[in-house]
Amino acid sequence: MSAQQAPGAGALAGVTVIELEGIGPAPMAAMLLADMGATVLRIQRRDPVEQGIQREPRFNLLLRNRTSIELDLKRPESAALVLDLVESADALIEGFRPGVMERLGLGPDACLARNPRLVYGRVTGWGQSGPLAQSAGHDINYLAITGALDAIGRQGQPPTPPLALLGDFAGGGLYLALGILAALIERARSGLGQVVDAAMVDGAASLSTAFHGLAAAGMWRAERGTNLIDSGAPFYDVYACRDGRYVSIGPLEAKFFKQLLTLLELPPELAGWQSDRARWPALREQLAQAFAARSRDEWTARLEGTDACFAPVLNFDEAPNHPHLRARHVYRG
Repeated sequence: MSAQQAPGAGALAGVTVIELEGIGPAPMAAMLLADMGATVLRIQRRDPVEQGIQREPRFNLLLRNRTSIELDLKRPESAALVLDLVESADALIEGFRPGVMERLGLGPDACLARNPRLVYGRVTGWGQSGPLAQSAGHDINYLAITGALDAIGRQGQPPTPPLALLGDFAGGGLYLALGILAALIERARSGLGQVVDAAMVDGAASLSTAFHGLAAAGMWRAERGTNLIDSGAPFYDVYACRDGRYVSIGPLEAKFFKQLLTLLELPPELAGWQSDRARWPALREQLAQAFAARSRDEWTARLEGTDACFAPVLNFDEAPNHPHLRARHVYRG
């Protein structure tokens, strides 16, 4: 899936989606469907209300690959127009609080009555039901009650919010898009649409499945920053270089860790320290001293492309110019 598709191209060519203006996961899901070739019509508020992070529309990249119209959905004629559009649509996406669409006369019952084949996708933070369903919230709150936020961060430090990647965009937007795609496949068999109810708390909990299994097996410590892949292990972490920039390493496997030691010109006997937690602090110091001896770009020239499980830590300005990402056309202008 490329960042942008030519009109009519992609696996979802011919699929029509109506998107009701929202922030975070709803436009993310609509963007993903549009990137895969769906024709998405975004219905925006005629009188915009302040919501989310304010910026010029051209900088809101989640809105790419679709057209938009402005409507006042509180006016009966506008709601009637949406229902008319629903008749020929394959899917609808909305991200309002529970009950809002029903009060506008655009809830699932009204829309499916006009088009029984419609896939009605809705996404909220807390879900359509439950004690918190009507409460305001954001990504950080949804992660907090699922246990995911408590697990992210360094030892002895407070939990670290992982941008809005885990709740909004993965737990909400990606799961909504996945649910819509599954419903479209099911519709091909039954001929009927259905309601896809995505909630960020549900998605974040689902994304944490593997870690619940590790905890149940006694292989995951509750104290953050003390496990293999949460910065607890010195061989799965980031290190500062001579120029103040950072590199990342992750050679969990012994053979990869041995290669890292060779490339860092560190004593081979340090390989035995990988499985000895008591030696992890000393191993971390050895790695830190080694990386501090050269700049990030010098280490990149030496380590990138090897099996040392290495990558430079790039910022948003640098990432589009990385040769691998450029070769794969990950970023488009």
